[in-house]
Amino acid sequence: QVQLVESGGGLVQAGGSLRLSCAASGMIFSSNIMGWSRQAPGKQREMVALITNYGYANYRESVKGRFTISRDNAKNTVFLQMNSLKPEDTGVYLCILKNYESGGYSDYWGQGTQVAVSS
Repeated sequence: QVQLVESGGGLVQAGGSLRLSCAASGMIFSSNIMGWSRQAPGKQREMVALITNYGYANYRESVKGRFTISRDNAKNTVFLQMNSLKPEDTGVYLCILKNYESGGYSDYWGQGTQVAVSS
């Protein structure tokens, strides 16, 4: 089993910044992907950013140039630095860990942390 604990959410004005953290524990395989998704009220969950254990990252188009994902493999922690925040970035941000095993990925999710951006 894998446990994920997020922190760092909050309320910020448009143009502000927040830094999210997610600490993973439990059975974490050496080959994995960590990342963040978000869900706004009444909308579908969408992936925001992912990073492999080798440090390769990708982002959804709407956050490129504003958000930066990083990780500390020694501490099994992933971060999301969010700058130039917009009201449309509001939502619950959930951490995800994808363990690569048996030719595929097993997904684990955190409980989420609320991010609210006021205009």
